[in-house]
Amino acid sequence: MKVCIIGQGYIGLPTAALFCRNHCEVVGVDISEEMINNLNNGIIHIEEPGISDIIKKAVELEVYKASLTPEKADAFIITVPTPYIVENYSCDLSYVITACESILPYLEKGNTVIIESTIAPMSTDETIKPIFENAGFTIGKDLYLAHCPERVLPGRIIEELIHNDRIIGGVTPECAVKASEVYGQFVKGDLMLTEAKTAELSKCMENTFRDVNIALANELAKICSEIGVNALDVIEMANKHPRVNLHSPGPGVGGHCLAIDPYFIYAKAPETAKIIKLARDTNNSMPDFVCDYVKKIIPKGKIALLGVSYKGNTGDDRESPAYDIISKLSGDYEIAVHDPHIDNPDFLSFDDATKDADLILILCDHDEFKELDFSLICENMSNPVIFDTKNIIKEVPSEIKLFNYGNLYELS
Repeated sequence: MKVCIIGQGYIGLPTAALFCRNHCEVVGVDISEEMINNLNNGIIHIEEPGISDIIKKAVELEVYKASLTPEKADAFIITVPTPYIVENYSCDLSYVITACESILPYLEKGNTVIIESTIAPMSTDETIKPIFENAGFTIGKDLYLAHCPERVLPGRIIEELIHNDRIIGGVTPECAVKASEVYGQFVKGDLMLTEAKTAELSKCMENTFRDVNIALANELAKICSEIGVNALDVIEMANKHPRVNLHSPGPGVGGHCLAIDPYFIYAKAPETAKIIKLARDTNNSMPDFVCDYVKKIIPKGKIALLGVSYKGNTGDDRESPAYDIISKLSGDYEIAVHDPHIDNPDFLSFDDATKDADLILILCDHDEFKELDFSLICENMSNPVIFDTKNIIKEVPSEIKLFNYGNLYELS
């Protein structure tokens, strides 16, 4: 089987790697010439275990090729971004539409086209299907169209692409069957065949469920800071109940999924989706909450900001609340950023970032931040203070003051 994958980012490239590893020929398409050249030399641009070795070997075996343009194939998979439109929170399908139009000259009867990009309910039927019908194809007869969303965790993408159950949303039952044959090349989880619109809403609701539950934890942290209760103790105690699993509060929600997908549902039914919108508003308010307490801890000075990735132990900083926090604080403070997982010439080493700092602000739960060099911190800071918004530091020496979501009420 030959597969053409449009988009070689956090989902497209791992997907390409697994097709290659399972005896398929893959063409990976993207718009960045630099990325394409690097990929054809076996150099990948994302931090994800296992991908680099697979792509290097696939390039050597000539079963993987990166390209600026599509090629004829048996199956085409679209994995391009879908941001939301700020004015009305609706799904921006422009990248998906462009990707679909780009493969039209290469389509042949019998091909399968799969949209993996997360899209709003009804997008496949109302917007994407007409693109191919207007090109002369009959969906379900001579071209098979499906929406098959990914559901993976950064840092475990390869394992989860293989073992997680996969939703196969066909425009017709025949489309679902054909798409399942494509994923059958490497997926070991269940292939759950359904309608495209059901697959679309299922994916959006998976991330909305998580966003709402995080918002509940964040709201609890705010309440506790006001009334003088340790939020972390409340969560620990409540979670002893056999049917309760409160999430951990944090500095906000990032990533291309949780921070965006709930809006796609809200935009479809804004008068009804009130909980969904309130959860988004709550999570979007957390950078302000963090900044307010930073100002209570230190009114001015230098902040050593640790971590801008939205997800621990990855270099993925898409929609990271850290950037909002940096923007809000930079006018009043000197900000020194350290993130060992992101290659940025403006970021500093841990030593340089903490040198003469007045506050260490932890915004990401990288493993490197769970075991900090406290002796170096005490050398670098005259009055060491840590504000841990990820609640990952369990103990500190007596000479270091630690604030987290358990004791912010002390500052009120």
